[in-house]
Amino acid sequence: MRRSSYYRHKILKLIFIYFFVILLIASIIAPFFWLIVSSLASLKDLVAKPLHWIPRHLNLERYREIFLGQIGISFRYALRNSILVALLSTSVSFVLSLLAAYSLSRFPGKYRSNILYVMLATYMMPPVAILLSLYIMLRQIHLVNTIWGLSIVYCSFLTPFLTWILKGFIDTIPKEIEEAATIDGANRILILLRIVIPVAIPGIIAAVLLGVLMSWDEFFYALIFTSTNKAITLPVAIAQFTKRHSIDYGMMAAGGVVAALPPIILAVLLQRYLIQGLTSGSVKG
Repeated sequence: MRRSSYYRHKILKLIFIYFFVILLIASIIAPFFWLIVSSLASLKDLVAKPLHWIPRHLNLERYREIFLGQIGISFRYALRNSILVALLSTSVSFVLSLLAAYSLSRFPGKYRSNILYVMLATYMMPPVAILLSLYIMLRQIHLVNTIWGLSIVYCSFLTPFLTWILKGFIDTIPKEIEEAATIDGANRILILLRIVIPVAIPGIIAAVLLGVLMSWDEFFYALIFTSTNKAITLPVAIAQFTKRHSIDYGMMAAGGVVAALPPIILAVLLQRYLIQGLTSGSVKG
């Protein structure tokens, strides 16, 4: 009797766990599934009542327009701009953050904690609070509506974020390894390049991937600081499918699918490093 009660309790527990796992997976997959369906469905299916969850006729015309048509010209420029801005801003922020994180981790000082909290505060500050100051600065150096100017703006929030993340990874590396290298005559730059970076490579890849995703998806700053095909990014280009008196839901969905593919491919290819890096960064010792 006691054994049957134990197995009943265990089965109920497994059912409870799997139910919420399936619910979680469905809540994650469902929006992307509907995005794909909306990009392939005809306009008639999208506005039909009751709604057609499975399109009756597949329409690939929107993807042809995005990659080959006149409507997709701005989108193609935006795709190029997003790639350049993500690579440029993440690269600069990574170099600055790595040096700052190593300094804060290995050279403890009286005000180290205060510096970390100040950096975190700048990252958490609402974008609208510093929008005017950033715009005036970029206008004075003639970088409004340029890829370089937008990259500088992105560095302002990527650098403190990556510094905080990378410091957690560097803290997990035993200092004894560096002390042994110091005895052998290695300087700090050599230790950073030959020891810290190779050991922390999973965490570094995870941090860089997060930085790329943040810059790839950012919308507010890109909307304010860019206005032409010379600098607009994908989120802004997708928003431009919204017209004054109508919204082209199908084109927005097709643009969303195309914009989502590069981050998904990166995450799939680097998932081993991403999981390992995020896990190692959460445990000190």
